[in-house]
Order: sequence, then C-alpha cells, then structure tokens
Amino acid sequence: MIDKNNFFSIIYHFVFAITSSVVGAVIASWPLLMIFVLVQKTYKVVNLSIGQIMGNYNQLLWYLIWPLKKKLRMSNLPTSMAAAQHFADVKKLFTIVIIAFLCCLILYFWNSKSKKSFFRLNKICALLLLLLPVAVLPFALTNFDQFFINFHHLFFIGSTTWLFNPETDPIINLLTEGFFAACFAVGGTIYELYFANQLLQR
Repeated sequence: MIDKNNFFSIIYHFVFAITSSVVGAVIASWPLLMIFVLVQKTYKVVNLSIGQIMGNYNQLLWYLIWPLKKKLRMSNLPTSMAAAQHFADVKKLFTIVIIAFLCCLILYFWNSKSKKSFFRLNKICALLLLLLPVAVLPFALTNFDQFFINFHHLFFIGSTTWLFNPETDPIINLLTEGFFAACFAVGGTIYELYFANQLLQR
C-alpha cells in the first residue's frame, strides 16, 4: 500500500519528469526545425530563406512561452483565425507546464538543501514510471500519424482548429510529421533519463 508521503513523491516526480520533457522538447525544437527545413527542403515550399523561417519560428515560440505576449504575429507567415485559436490553446497548456516546471524546480532546490529527503522515490515506483511510456511506444513508432491525431483529440477535446490548411496557414508545411516525431522523441528521452537517474540514485 502506498502511504501519503510516497503518493506525493510519485506525483511530484511524475509532474517534474513530464514538464521537464515538454520544456526540453520546446528548447530542442529550434535546432530540430532548422535541421528538418534543410533536409526536407521545406523552405522551397514556403518560398522563404532559412533565416526568415527561423525568425518566424522565434516569433511563434516567444508567443507560446511568454505569458505577457497576447497576440501572435509572424512576419512572413499568415495565420488564420482557426490557427490563431489553436496556438492560443497551446499557449495555455504551455503556461501550465512552465508554472508546474518552475514549482517543481523550486521544490527540488529546497529539498536538496534540507537534511531530509521529502521526495524520495522508491525503486519500484521509479521503475514503473520508467516503463510507463512502453505501453504507447509500439503504437507511436508504427503509426505516428494516428498517435499524433489521438494526442490532439486528448488535449484539445472537441476542437478541430489544429487541422491546418496549408493555403491559409503555410507554417504547417514547415512543422512536418517528422519534425513533431523528433520533438516527441526528445521529450520521451528526457522522461526516461529522469527516471533512470532516480533508479541509479542511492
């Protein structure tokens, strides 16, 4: 039976791992986008230079992660009302993730200075959390497109604004399936490394 302290430790570490994964994937998305734009030559599709594309992506990322930025505007890429609404919904999720990540980080530093470890995770729980993504890994690897669709249905219930039209929202030509798959792979790796580290700690 899991006691109260173990329960809070599990919640803390799971939230810290998930939010770290998202933050890490967002940071990694910048170089990943540049790589995919170069390899897939999607800059030809939108008829923009690499510098212009990355500048527009900077504007998008800044809008998504900075709470005080209220309006999305990309210099060279138009945004439809539906896409703007989707990005606004993503911004809300990112805001929650960033706040949760910072809270976990503060608790981590507070706990590291304490003589007692208030968030010690036992090995069995760490192993179970480590193995948790294995349940969805085969599905994600064999059919990422369907996995991606299910992901959006889960987090954007009842909304279809994430179904971009390349004619009105050309940014979707840059944010390809391969790019998103790579971002998910980075996030998943960070998650796994987090709990692998918990298992290795004495």
